[in-house]
Amino acid sequence: MRSKAFYSLLAIIGFAVISDQIIKYLVERGMEYQEQIDLLPFLALFRVHNTGIAFSMLSGFGDKALIALTIVVICFVSYLWWSTAPSRWMSRFGFALIIGGALGNLIDRSLHGYVIDYFLFHLPSWSFAVFNLADAYISIGAALVVLEELLVWLGDRRAGGGGKTGEN
Repeated sequence: MRSKAFYSLLAIIGFAVISDQIIKYLVERGMEYQEQIDLLPFLALFRVHNTGIAFSMLSGFGDKALIALTIVVICFVSYLWWSTAPSRWMSRFGFALIIGGALGNLIDRSLHGYVIDYFLFHLPSWSFAVFNLADAYISIGAALVVLEELLVWLGDRRAGGGGKTGEN
């Protein structure tokens, strides 16, 4: 059963990395730096380069440190995936999305020295940080892990477990 789960993980990771890299390639080839293409009144494509991690945090760390940090995160999340029970499919799917997104951004940072970002949610007087598909995969993956933890906790409370941690 572990091998089927492992191949499922690889498929999810592969899909995330490939779809992320295809879109980034198209953005790099089809848009000028800082060019904005409005898609909807609140959504635009806006090509920028991010030298930090999510939402430009840690941009002063440098490429090598961020690459090392990303590898550590990928290893840690891989361990979490491996040690999570197969019945916790939502968390395992979330961990796979996080790994795939992290690998997509790692590829950019390793090849270019920056991550290619291009999604911009905005209003006339406000805008959200520019991000990419890999960032979306990481965020959705983290949300799935948190959601399953919440559902398990609520299920334990309803079953009389009291929701206390450390009890099995």
